[in-house]
Amino acid sequence: MSAITTHILDISRGKPAPGVLVTLERRSSDGSWGPVGHGETDEDGRLSTLTPEPIENGTYRLTFDTGTYFRERHVETFFPEAVIIFNVNDGEQHYHVPLLLSPWGYSTYRGS
Repeated sequence: MSAITTHILDISRGKPAPGVLVTLERRSSDGSWGPVGHGETDEDGRLSTLTPEPIENGTYRLTFDTGTYFRERHVETFFPEAVIIFNVNDGEQHYHVPLLLSPWGYSTYRGS
């Protein structure tokens, strides 16, 4: 399976983050960003429908609407969005990019 997928774990609650809007874009040769896919995380905090197969090599950007997620839970947050930019060097591979989230910070890694 060649695709870009993600999931979000709200580490402040120790639970998945459902209902977060996620947008995926790819950088064009002129430096502008073009849409690839978007969706909302499911009850398990996962989103696996962002890309067609196979994916093209290039630089991609995931944007997570964390502000709305926390606002709906009446939680103050420092980051209204979490943005992750990464390279796809082999479009035949699966790229899983998780987000570990709290109101005051976030981190990520290349998952499997």
